Amino acid sequence: MELIRPVREGDAPAVRQVLEHAFPTRAEADLVERLRANGTAVIELVALDGDSIVGHILFSPVALEPLAGTVGLGLGPVAVMPDHEKHGVGRRLIQNGVAASHKWGAGFVVVIGDPAYYGRFGFEPADKYHLRNELGAAGSFMVFKLDSGALPPPGTLVKYAPEFADAAKPRGRRKKDTGKNR
Repeated sequence: MELIRPVREGDAPAVRQVLEHAFPTRAEADLVERLRANGTAVIELVALDGDSIVGHILFSPVALEPLAGTVGLGLGPVAVMPDHEKHGVGRRLIQNGVAASHKWGAGFVVVIGDPAYYGRFGFEPADKYHLRNELGAAGSFMVFKLDSGALPPPGTLVKYAPEFADAAKPRGRRKKDTGKNR
């Protein structure tokens, strides 16, 4: 069983390797580096198999328009080395990350991903609560309520950190997040 722990100084090269193996382009690895460099990565966990990093998850604050009396985090990216997929590594990263988000003080977590995959963890379609996102991810935009009454009001635009907008710009063909890299 893999150990889940916070990222430590010196983990960056191994985390980048995980991201580059889990995704077809370097976009997610570059995104993580930009989030770190800008101080936007507030929760970052890794999964270890022995001394090797085999999984990674990151959470960053989201902005709300209009402002609301709650704080939320965006989950993503999450990645697992291909040879460790389907062993529960992604599940443990998500569960530990959601718990760390609650401890951090977030009232909710959002993610853009496969509804069937993230639904297993308690994420619900954000449109059920009339929440919108600026990235155009309608059916794959999901929310996890950490505290009762902590969701923003219906109609609120939930905006990921600015670094995500840079990552969403076309750079050639990219694989859709299906939750299969977990």
